[in-house]
Amino acid sequence: MSYQTTNTGRAARSREGLDMRQIGRRVFAGAALLAVLAFGTGACNSLLEVSIPGRVPVDQLENPALAPTMVSAALGEFECAFAQYVSTTGILSGEYIISGLTIPSNIWGWRGQVEIKAATGNCPTTSNATGYGYYTPLQRARFLAEDGFKRIEAFADAAVSGKTDKLAQLAAYAGYSTLLLGEGFCEMSLDEGPRLTRAQVWAEAEDWFTKAIDLATTANNTAIKNMALVGRARARLNLGKTAEANTDASAVPAGFVRNAAYSTAEPRRENRVFNASITARDISVAAAYRNLTVGSPAVPDTRVRVVDAGLNGRDGVTRQWDQLKYTAKTSAIPIASYTQARLIMAEVQGGAQAVTILNALRTGASLPVLTPAEEADIPATIVEERRRWLFSEGARYQDMLRFGISFPSGLNHKNQTYGDLACGAGASVRQALPLPDVETLNNPNL
Repeated sequence: MSYQTTNTGRAARSREGLDMRQIGRRVFAGAALLAVLAFGTGACNSLLEVSIPGRVPVDQLENPALAPTMVSAALGEFECAFAQYVSTTGILSGEYIISGLTIPSNIWGWRGQVEIKAATGNCPTTSNATGYGYYTPLQRARFLAEDGFKRIEAFADAAVSGKTDKLAQLAAYAGYSTLLLGEGFCEMSLDEGPRLTRAQVWAEAEDWFTKAIDLATTANNTAIKNMALVGRARARLNLGKTAEANTDASAVPAGFVRNAAYSTAEPRRENRVFNASITARDISVAAAYRNLTVGSPAVPDTRVRVVDAGLNGRDGVTRQWDQLKYTAKTSAIPIASYTQARLIMAEVQGGAQAVTILNALRTGASLPVLTPAEEADIPATIVEERRRWLFSEGARYQDMLRFGISFPSGLNHKNQTYGDLACGAGASVRQALPLPDVETLNNPNL
């Protein structure tokens, strides 16, 4: 196993190559190769620019000089995985419908359990790539973050410049990778371990976020601290720790956002949502997200900007509606934000406090305040506000699961019969993805 990079002086990105039987393990397969390809950085919330060597055998990673490479690899792999997660769960949650032709895409449109269990997903190799899934990318991102944390933590403090800051970053991204694995599946296994419930996975994420907050505070890295605060608030909300979630969310400053950055350096570095909807014409915005209005009198809702493209998708039948949230291959996708934090606070506090929070968010976006009817049913309004504010940010799927929102059944827009992804009893896992075959068939603890 090795970390492979291109020597461009930019932060690096990891590529496919782990033996699929080792994806969840902490042990690398000896002959496997993990490549980390360079990409361009942009805003201050992107990765640090670092000098990257060409290819590093895994037995040489005990070198403190490679700490920046390990951080870049982990953060880069997460950004790739996150784009896969946002696009895939956007289909599962009904933000998008499939407008493409290929079976690897359509299985997600009809939620075919057998087919999806065989599809672990991966980062795309072309801009027109079809097919979805996020198990492999998220497990790889989590592994790289945790493994890098372990290695750097063992180095002498004096041997690694900014050691505490690097550990804070790795802990925060380990937390988010773990959080999404918990939200995206009905059960989980980490490092080829035993079967874990969703709550157990979120508790693991909460621990990583706590580490990140403590380390970022020491390193005076406010961006990572706030990112971890939003992540821990989200994990705690999932766990029913509402008071603690509210405390975390209330500490996030106005205007904060931590983005996943993308570039045109190579297809795996491009914004997957943009490519799937605009470049490949493989997904179309679903009817429930078209022509939305807000307020009374009603005005267009700029939080969900979509347009009729005036043509059909690649299948030649499905009308193509384009999302306008991500307008280029380089568009950033929010990972954590002040808006997410305030929505958590509104949900926890409810009542008049929620009205105040939601109205402030709308006013900040030049949108009308809540109508009397919306104020009269705050629980339902919060669900709807989350649907619109967090459109295509990877939140709706978990919202549907935790709020018990029904998934469509019967026939979809292509007359395909929706499958039933349920892999356990109770609404909390209804329609959450089952573990893929690569894990259940190869993990001796399952």
